[in-house]
Amino acid sequence: MSHPPSQAPSVTPAPGEIEAARRALGDAVLETPVHAWRGPEIAAAGPQGATVLAKLELFQVTGTFKARGALTNLLRMSEADRKRGVTAVSAGNHAIAVAYAARALGSSAKVVMPKSAPPFRRARAESYGAEVILTENIAEAFETGLRIQEQEGRTLIHPFEGANTVLGTATVGWELCRQAAARDFDLDAVIVPVGGGGLIAGVAAAVKQLRPDCRVYGVEPEGAPAIRRSLDAGKPVKIDAVATIADSLGAPYATPGTFAMIQRHVDDVVLVDDTAIRRAMRFVFDNLKLAVEPACAAGTAALTGPLKERLAGQRIGLVFCGTNIGHDTFCKHLADAE
Repeated sequence: MSHPPSQAPSVTPAPGEIEAARRALGDAVLETPVHAWRGPEIAAAGPQGATVLAKLELFQVTGTFKARGALTNLLRMSEADRKRGVTAVSAGNHAIAVAYAARALGSSAKVVMPKSAPPFRRARAESYGAEVILTENIAEAFETGLRIQEQEGRTLIHPFEGANTVLGTATVGWELCRQAAARDFDLDAVIVPVGGGGLIAGVAAAVKQLRPDCRVYGVEPEGAPAIRRSLDAGKPVKIDAVATIADSLGAPYATPGTFAMIQRHVDDVVLVDDTAIRRAMRFVFDNLKLAVEPACAAGTAALTGPLKERLAGQRIGLVFCGTNIGHDTFCKHLADAE
């Protein structure tokens, strides 16, 4: 599979640069709220004696954090590049975000999605004015995206690699640290769902500079462990297959720049299986009345699973990354939860 070229985020963005990037985003994105998750259910299921502050990025425009990176890329393009338009390859959330960003900044988007992408997400990308091209699989989608870039002069915005993408996602961590400080909530740990790693690279870059003693944990599905295997190998690797209900976390490979940021700033990446993710979806719905997609529930699955003992007594930030899921799919996952 060919990978689209990108600007590797080899230098960690400074806090001042992250703050400036957030100001540049302005009202095109929301400062999503934080919520103190309390109650006997989370007290029993989560780490003993811990307190949890949920960063509700699922309330972001387009339904996920992805809008931040897409907009940051477009904001940093020349006017001529924006006029030529952008393209993207995605099974859903990134395509939606790029479509939104292009419309917000007067550009145009041609996004490539595999036919397996949920119709719900295709429709959302189209609702923001994008032209959607369907391919047989994700490998063909990347080849098509590269061809569009070459033939039409559009800029290809990578879903998780690139300095501007990481700068955009760093604004999530910057906001979380600022919001936690305003509540006198001294973060000991932050949990972030991981697909290709663009979100956790940015969040960790911000958190580790603003709260150096805070530990940052990633969580991947067992069926898509590209970052965990890359960390074990000490270099970016490609996995043979992706098999998880958390399709937004189903990156088939790690990329050099984002992986380097993860190596530098992330303390550990743990794995959860699909059964745990379904249970976490149901737990979040039962206790917070939020309908989250599997990727978003992965953080809660880690909090109540592999990180439970490790985080006892700590003050934890939990990033709720998004919720682009159709009601039929959501209901099926809850019905299948054991």
